[in-house]
Amino acid sequence: MNHQDATQGSGGALAPLTLLGSKALEFFSEMGAMFLFFLHAFQLIFSSWGQFPKIVRQIYFIGVKSISVIALIGLFTGMVMGMQLYFALSLFGADGFLGTGVALSMVRELAPVLTAIMVTGRAGSAMTAEIGVMRISEQIDALEIMGINPMSYLVSPKMAASIVSFPILTSFFNLIALFGGWLTGVLLLGANEGVYFYRVQQSLEWDDISGGFLKALVFGIVVCTVSCYQGYFTHLRKDGVGPEGVSQATTQAVVMSCVLVLMSDYILTSLLW
Repeated sequence: MNHQDATQGSGGALAPLTLLGSKALEFFSEMGAMFLFFLHAFQLIFSSWGQFPKIVRQIYFIGVKSISVIALIGLFTGMVMGMQLYFALSLFGADGFLGTGVALSMVRELAPVLTAIMVTGRAGSAMTAEIGVMRISEQIDALEIMGINPMSYLVSPKMAASIVSFPILTSFFNLIALFGGWLTGVLLLGANEGVYFYRVQQSLEWDDISGGFLKALVFGIVVCTVSCYQGYFTHLRKDGVGPEGVSQATTQAVVMSCVLVLMSDYILTSLLW
């Protein structure tokens, strides 16, 4: 085997590692760019009082218009948890802890995560598509020509609205899910109603509630940053141009948001509890 063959053989063996390293560098480079994008947008929230009406409109779009889907998902999630936990706890004669199981699983984990994923699908994809269409139709360039900062006009109000809306939607999810757990566990399966609500009250501590709110806040920032970033830089994509690029950006925004939500959920859970 000559030197060239040895080099090619070594390169072939290292090719997966080289590809993995390249993908890792690309991933962390994009994470860094999105972090700077978030800092810029967050700073512009406080640039003028003119931001307030835009923020209110975005709260209506992201928060108010998501209430129906959050209520539906929260109700059925609570009903399933109430049913599954009742059957599991009954095996050990511990169905009195049904309220504890439903409350802790919802407040700590399921409510922030499921709320973030549902809002990603409804509002996050819409953010990417809206900004992406404005980018490819050169409306963002027109804003810059008119002296309007597109980050301040398009991204910052969405960022502020996400920071406000996600914790409120998560609280609403918690209430509906606890009602769903009561509906199946108590009303349909016969668990004691007083014990159910007593366990809910006794098991939840301030650390659980504040941890859930912190998760919702972080998830709101993650979803809004990823969605707006993908739309804002649609024109730089290599996998598609024009409407196809917007479609690819929207898909990537939803997938990346969900992955980052679950990754950050693991990190926050490890740090909080």
